[in-house]
Amino acid sequence: MKQHTHPLEFSAEVAHARALGQPIVALESTIISHGMPYPQNVQTAREVEALIRAEGAVPATIAIIGGKIRIGLSDEELELLGQSSDAMKVSRRDLPYVLATGRLGATTVAATMICAALAEIPVFVTGGIGGVHRGAETSFDISADLQELARTSVAVVCAGAKSILDIGLTLEYLETHGVPVISMGQDNFAAFYTPDSGFRADFRIDDPAQQAEFLRCKWALGLAGGVVISNPVPAQQAMPRAEIDAITAQALQEAAAQGISGKAVTPFLLARIKALTGGRSLATNIALVKHNALAGARLACALQHKPTMDFTKAQ
Repeated sequence: MKQHTHPLEFSAEVAHARALGQPIVALESTIISHGMPYPQNVQTAREVEALIRAEGAVPATIAIIGGKIRIGLSDEELELLGQSSDAMKVSRRDLPYVLATGRLGATTVAATMICAALAEIPVFVTGGIGGVHRGAETSFDISADLQELARTSVAVVCAGAKSILDIGLTLEYLETHGVPVISMGQDNFAAFYTPDSGFRADFRIDDPAQQAEFLRCKWALGLAGGVVISNPVPAQQAMPRAEIDAITAQALQEAAAQGISGKAVTPFLLARIKALTGGRSLATNIALVKHNALAGARLACALQHKPTMDFTKAQ
């Protein structure tokens, strides 16, 4: 049987950063193709990349293009993803199909973690992670993001989990699978559009250097798997919790009435929430992604510094 090598293709900027040992931050592409409307999606992607560069790190937006896992995209490729109507939403299950057929693929949290790990990029910035969907006790609808966090050693900086999910069960799932949940700036886990989900995170670590030390310690112990770093949306851009909860409940009812399920649920809910909030939710979404980019870039830079604990000498 023919052996296949990992079809990674690095942009010139990312390849240069790898050669010099510079900090790199992975970014997903589903947020461009499925998470925001055009042209705000492409504009936000470019602004997020600029913020990461300004912090001293190199952005690596990931997508599947022409049968290759592209690590770092050009402006033209960002436009392609932003305007495409047939980009496939790619999770772990879908990666072989999209690569084998040469289809255009936008990576979810799970797929981006896989690709980042293949590219040896330990820090990944996104908007919010997937989780256990409401009603999962009968639908068994649980995002592949959670299982990926349990197996793939990448730190995921996010604004918590989307409030459309069952956040309590999401945190229970992560605990069962040994995935640490770290909060920044507060004790509680964030809820995407609002800073506070009402549930406590496992640990609070505000300082990027201490976050980096936590990651080094976890992985040096042989504890494979990811870490969730919850970075709440800034208060001035947040939405009132009662308002977003009511709107989310309405959007969920509409999705159920229309028979929408699986991968189609999240894009539908985000679009309906945007419409029901008069566009304010999109502004919040953009703000939290940029805020996460800053936190992720600072963590990536901190990871480049020499660790204070050297586990290799004790082995």
